[in-house]
Amino acid sequence: MKQFRICTIALATLAAGAGPALAHPGFGHTYGFIAGLSHPIGGLDHLLAMLSVGIWSALSSNGRSWRVWVAPAAFVGAMLVGATIGYLHLALPMVETGIALSVILLGLMIATRVELPIAVGTTVMALFAIYHGHVHGSEATGAIVAYMAGFAIATAMLHVAGIGLGMLMTRARFAAQAAGAIIAAAGVYILTS
Repeated sequence: MKQFRICTIALATLAAGAGPALAHPGFGHTYGFIAGLSHPIGGLDHLLAMLSVGIWSALSSNGRSWRVWVAPAAFVGAMLVGATIGYLHLALPMVETGIALSVILLGLMIATRVELPIAVGTTVMALFAIYHGHVHGSEATGAIVAYMAGFAIATAMLHVAGIGLGMLMTRARFAAQAAGAIIAAAGVYILTS
C-alpha cells in the first residue's frame, strides 16, 4: 500500500507541475538547448507519454534488465527522426490526435500490463515517438541540433523516472491499474480539449 501511495503522489505531482495540456502552442522560444530541455516537461501530453514509456518498459521487462531499456531507446531515436521530419516541414497526418492517442494507449498498456513481443513493443513506441518528435521539430527555429539534444536528454530523463515509477508499481497491488487509468483519462482529456 505504501508503494501505491508513493506512485500516486509522484504521478500527481509531476502532472500538476506540467503546463497546459499541450506542450506545443506554436509560439515562444523553440531554439537552443534549454528550450529543448524544457519542451517535453512543459506540457501534460509529452510529460505523460515520456513517463509512460518508462513505466510500461519496467512493467513488461519480466525481470530482464536489458529489456527495460529497449523501448525508451527506440522512442528517443524515433523521436529524433520525427523531429527531423517536422523541421523539414514534411506533413504528418493528425499529429495532435496521434499524440493524444499515444497517451491513451500507453495508459491502457500500463493498466492492463500488456506484454508485447520486443519487436512489436519497440515498433509501437517508435510510432508514438514520431508524432511527439514531429511537433518538437516543426516548431524548432535556430540552433536545431542543440534544441534536439535538449529534448532528447529531457525525454531520456523522463523515461528513467518512469522506469523508477514502474519498478515501484511492480511491488504495489493495483498501482499499475490506477496509474494507467489516470494516464488514459488524461489522454482522453487531451484528445477532447
